[in-house]
Amino acid sequence: MKENETREDQKKPAGRPRDTRTTQSILKAALELGTELGFDGLTVEGIAARAGVGKSTIYRRWPDAWSIVANAVFADAARIAPVQERATARESFRVSMRLVARYFRGRFGETLRPLIGRAQVDKTLRQALAKHWLSARREISRKIVRRGVASGELRAGLDPDTVLDALYGPLYHRLLLPYDGDAVHLSDAYIDALIDTVFGGLERK
Repeated sequence: MKENETREDQKKPAGRPRDTRTTQSILKAALELGTELGFDGLTVEGIAARAGVGKSTIYRRWPDAWSIVANAVFADAARIAPVQERATARESFRVSMRLVARYFRGRFGETLRPLIGRAQVDKTLRQALAKHWLSARREISRKIVRRGVASGELRAGLDPDTVLDALYGPLYHRLLLPYDGDAVHLSDAYIDALIDTVFGGLERK
């Protein structure tokens, strides 16, 4: 074998690139089975059978069934419910929170409930929840609060994290507790009322 061929071979990555279609098939199977059987009964074996792949194919990508569910749930979260930046903090949060509420009203909300519950006793899942859903969104939102203070829209001395807890905490409260008619309680009208209530104490007088 020629020397240049040897060097070229050495540049090639070891193994085969992951098949995107296989990954999507596994994610889809996890959500389908979780919805049908309940997420507490979800197993890697069951997901593999539904997706038509071997267990080793799954374990090369994820450590357990819950990690697959987390990946499936958060895969489109940033695209479907991104933090919106508008001219004012009030409008930025109104639009952003409406998107989150709409996401919670759908299949995402149904899956997020058991994920949050499981995350209380599963450190790996809790870290995935923080990394893929909470952290990046919260950092953007903190900047919106700081800009609102700097522009004079919001009163000085506000702690961004406390502001975000006051705004988004009620959404998670209503997502996780057994209200009747969740869709109504996370409606656009509810978000608008929540924004008016919270911003009444945030805005500079």
